[in-house]
Amino acid sequence: MAANLRAQIEYAIFDMDGLLNVILGRYGHTMSWEVKAGIMGKVQREAAEYLLSHYPDVASKMTVEEYLHERNHMQEELFRKVEPMTGAVALVRGLYDAGVPIALATGSNNINFALKTSHLPEIFDLFPPTCILTADSPEIRPGRGKPNPDIFLAAAHSLGRDVGTAEACTDAQRAERRRGIVFEDAVPGVKAGVSAGMHVVWVPDDNLRALFPDEDHGAAHVISSLEEWRPEEWGLPALSDESEETRRRGDEETRRRGELVTNLG
Repeated sequence: MAANLRAQIEYAIFDMDGLLNVILGRYGHTMSWEVKAGIMGKVQREAAEYLLSHYPDVASKMTVEEYLHERNHMQEELFRKVEPMTGAVALVRGLYDAGVPIALATGSNNINFALKTSHLPEIFDLFPPTCILTADSPEIRPGRGKPNPDIFLAAAHSLGRDVGTAEACTDAQRAERRRGIVFEDAVPGVKAGVSAGMHVVWVPDDNLRALFPDEDHGAAHVISSLEEWRPEEWGLPALSDESEETRRRGDEETRRRGELVTNLG
């Protein structure tokens, strides 16, 4: 097993984000994955500006503020239906049960985060409240969202890790960063984790991966599903039988309901 060890990991940071946009349909558009790829990982205003810049006829009929107001109203109901990415519940539960410190770093603001997660206590209650970082957390300076490393460094600090800052990092702090692993689905998030000096596992949607079939954006590992990730390769305990069973039950339930599946990465 030692010969297959990728790294010795001591803590993990997750990201969660993403809903497909439905407002565009009113104007005869469907969001392409090229545009969605550019939105993923951005804070909401930057994402809205980016989106409207690609659909000028929509931008001519609504401002960024009007778009955000309508989108946020629609999302309140949609967010309550989102489900975790396949394998996420078992993975988070498995790390939690093994005593591995976990934190969450999301590009969502605190209000949207609460809407997305309040119906999923089986996973998000496992994260200590002080170890949940959102785009509007006071630790994140305005304009320093992903792909800047700040939110992942702040998440590591919340776990008691001395990882320095985006501007200053000693050799000891750099070594501490390498003890962390980041799970991401979005390219800006991957770049942020890499910039933070952490090991990044990229779990892209198949459509996103098709845009970058030969790129890893600096990620240490690229997988199509969280089910493929093996903690033993990173110096961590294997998932318990209970976690594996939780994974199977959760995946069967998600497939049976056929509800919107969004990302926890």
